[in-house]
Amino acid sequence: MTGKRFIYAVLIAFVAGIMLLVFIQYNSAKNISGLIEGNEKLLSEFKLSNTLTELQKNIITVESDVKDMITTGDSSRLAGMDLQVAEVETDLKKLNQADSNDSIAKYVDELGYLVHEKIAFSNQLLNTYYASGKEAAEKLITIQKGRRLTNAIANIAHKIDSIRQQKLELLTLSIDNNGSEARNWGNVLIVLVLLSVTVIFWFVINRILQQNQLIKQLDISEKKVRESARIKENFMANMSHEIRTPMNAVLGFTNLLLKKNLEADSRSYAESIRQSGDNLLTIINDILDISKIEAGMMRIESTAFSVRELLHSVETMFKEKASQKGLYLTTKIAASVPVVLEGDATRLTQILVNLVGNAIKFTDKGGVEIAFNTQGSTDDKINIGFTVSDTGIGINKEKLSLIFNRFQQAEDSITRKYGGTGLGLSIVKDLVQLQQGTIHVKSIEGMGTQFSCVIPYQVSVVQQITNSRDDAMMTSYTIPGHASVLVVEDNAMNQELMKHLLSGWGLQFNIAANGYEAIDLLQEHHYHLILMDIQMPLMDGYSTADHIRQELQLDTPIIAMTAHALAGEKERCIQHGMNDYIAKPVREDDLHQLIAKFISINKSSGRKEASTSNGKYKLIDLSYMKEVSGGNTTYERTVTQQFVDLLPVEIIKLENAIVAKDATVYKQLAHDLKTTISVMGLTARLQPPLDTIEYGGYDALHISQALDEIKSVCHIALKEAQEFLQTLLLSPLV
Repeated sequence: MTGKRFIYAVLIAFVAGIMLLVFIQYNSAKNISGLIEGNEKLLSEFKLSNTLTELQKNIITVESDVKDMITTGDSSRLAGMDLQVAEVETDLKKLNQADSNDSIAKYVDELGYLVHEKIAFSNQLLNTYYASGKEAAEKLITIQKGRRLTNAIANIAHKIDSIRQQKLELLTLSIDNNGSEARNWGNVLIVLVLLSVTVIFWFVINRILQQNQLIKQLDISEKKVRESARIKENFMANMSHEIRTPMNAVLGFTNLLLKKNLEADSRSYAESIRQSGDNLLTIINDILDISKIEAGMMRIESTAFSVRELLHSVETMFKEKASQKGLYLTTKIAASVPVVLEGDATRLTQILVNLVGNAIKFTDKGGVEIAFNTQGSTDDKINIGFTVSDTGIGINKEKLSLIFNRFQQAEDSITRKYGGTGLGLSIVKDLVQLQQGTIHVKSIEGMGTQFSCVIPYQVSVVQQITNSRDDAMMTSYTIPGHASVLVVEDNAMNQELMKHLLSGWGLQFNIAANGYEAIDLLQEHHYHLILMDIQMPLMDGYSTADHIRQELQLDTPIIAMTAHALAGEKERCIQHGMNDYIAKPVREDDLHQLIAKFISINKSSGRKEASTSNGKYKLIDLSYMKEVSGGNTTYERTVTQQFVDLLPVEIIKLENAIVAKDATVYKQLAHDLKTTISVMGLTARLQPPLDTIEYGGYDALHISQALDEIKSVCHIALKEAQEFLQTLLLSPLV
């Protein structure tokens, strides 16, 4: 039953119930009123019967008192006669009032006449006694007139009483009927109340059962959604990795190729390759941004930044592209806009890049204008408004409401002519709304489009900001005293990598194989920085970071290191009290730059340039190892020997765990194996099958296929690593 029908049904039932209750109450009240009226009439009849009895009694008493006084001559017998006569008159009046419209009214009148005759005869006896003496009065008594009057009164009273008795029977019957009806309607009301309570109770229980069933279904749906989201995140991470790795190589070699002296056609082809690669990476970034926004992992940070410097950077970024199309690109910023604001400069840049990039793409003549101004203030925040206007192809009015939808563009032909996925404006709208801002669009087809945004920012207390790029170039990092680092890493090869890098930067360090060892070291020593692996035995990185922050109460900066490439991994690390994040395999420059945020260090400049040649090897890629080693063959020999020693053992353990169907163990081993194979550049080749084992459910066929692929690749890679190790053993140590 739909919601509207259910409401109508409830209203109809309510109205019907009210009408039924009114009907029952009306009939019940009617019978109760009849019962009360009947009782009142019955009481009146009883009173009337008593009055009639009292009347006869008083008449007889008066007559008896008169006769006794005549016989005995005792005048005291007449002491209460007047009172009794008055009572007789009162009784007659009551009878007349009660029966004025009654069927026995004529009998009451006749009774009144006889009573008065009786009283007159008694007075006649008294008068005769006082006037003529006792004998005359007794003689008058003997004529039996008084007895005849008394008998007549008794007969009339009997008739009245008989009629009244019939009426009493009718009243009693009516009272019984009304009482029975009232009782029946009361029983009906009770039954209806019980039925209503039963129906309501059943309805409530039924609704509760339905809600519980719905909750169970929603719970199942939520689990499916979470599982789908997890699968999607894994897919996004794998897709990003699988596409970025070859694309970085394509773009890198393309840039190297463009530095050569090429013919015009060859240069044009190379430029097309680079542009296509850049477009593909842009699409990947857009998809990953959408994934983060959907998962609620897109964080809005607040830092001080210069609006004018940010706008200058955007202008510089697009100036050349606009010039190539013969377009102007102008920027305006009102004097009322503060020099320094506090907000997320990265997201503002992303918004402007999307809007300006679209404006240039869809404009063939004229140009693009970017303008900043203020739109009032609220509390301690100022509303910064900015517009991006172009003289391009414009948008049809009917399509304006759709352009912020995902995978939507103004016309189907737009994609074929200009390219793109239709994600850019959707991301822009999401980013604006995440910053509590608004965005609007105005457009005239064939004349241009204007996007207007308003975002609230906090005005920075310090209205002067240095140029971070110049500072980075001028800053010379030095070691502050005895700077030391704690490395928490369980993988032996990663431990060796950290030893090599940190030693090269002149840092003191200790290495802990798990969270428990790290906690023990932190209780004994002071460190300036902690490098924390996430997935470790005994105590993982999240639990260790929680313990450091909550139990040890230390604010030592923590940098997370993990091979997970899922959206929101950095945010999750920060939620557990870590300060930053770096993905594995760790690049020397990235790690150096990240550590430099927390400890000022001198990057060694005496290393040899790493060779990117992969030589004769088909599977292993030595680029990463040589980049990290900086020409240090001792380090290369150590990590290669570890790879040769550890890989066969880990493969056997993985195979045994899969055969034993021990999911916890084989998932952990698959994760650890990613670190082992990364040093030989096998990540791109083995990441998919390792992810199948680590993240997939227990699908015997797929896991078996993934294991076979891993064993096949590792068998060849192990031979190549052994060959490389032989070359290192023959070369002098550096």
